[in-house]
This record gives sequence, structure tokens and C-alpha cells, in this order.
Amino acid sequence: QVQLVESGGGLVQAGGSLRLSCAASGVTISTYGMGWFRQAPGKEREFVSTINWSGGITYYADSVKGRVTISRNNAKNMVYLQMTSLKPEDTAVYYCAADPTGFGRPGGAYDYWGQGTQVTVSS
Repeated sequence: QVQLVESGGGLVQAGGSLRLSCAASGVTISTYGMGWFRQAPGKEREFVSTINWSGGITYYADSVKGRVTISRNNAKNMVYLQMTSLKPEDTAVYYCAADPTGFGRPGGAYDYWGQGTQVTVSS
């Protein structure tokens, strides 16, 4: 059974930083594309950043480009999202997801999802 568990969310002031982590179990993610998505209150879930199986290809939403870095450690079965220069509009529940195809494209087939971690940015 594939489980993804996010951590690292919290309350931060605008301009601050957070590092989100996603721990995978029940699967070796080394062949999976991985992604981070978010959902703000009253809005649909949206793509934030994704990464292919090797970490060699990454994608970023325009809204976070230059402020966010996705990375992975396949040996530890972990995926990370380093967020800097946070803005109030980054406030959302952040979800980790796994794409069995390995491509990790933003619109890919993310079959497995975590429960999410709340990020709140105060102004």
C-alpha cells in the first residue's frame, strides 16, 4: 500500500521560508515522477512543482518560479519542496503526489496522494 506523508508546513510571515518533506512508504519512488500541488480555500487544487524519476527534469508553476525548488532523494524515498520569499497567496494545503509513469509532468497521472500539510503565510 502506497503511503505519502507530508510534513514541514506551518505558519510563517511573508518573506519567510519553509521546507516541505514527503516521505513515501509501500513503494520505492525511484521510478516514480513526484509532484507538489496545493489547494487554497475555495479554490481548485493546482500544480506547484513536479520532478521526474531521476530528478533531472523539473517543472514549476509561474506563480512560484524562482521562489521554490523541488528535489528528491531516491535513496531515502523522500521528496522536498523548498519555498522562499513566501507570500500570503501561497497559503494553502500542500499535497505530495506520485506518478507511476516516472515522467513527473504537471498534468501527469498522479495516482497516489498524501493527506496534505497546511502552509499559512501571514502578511
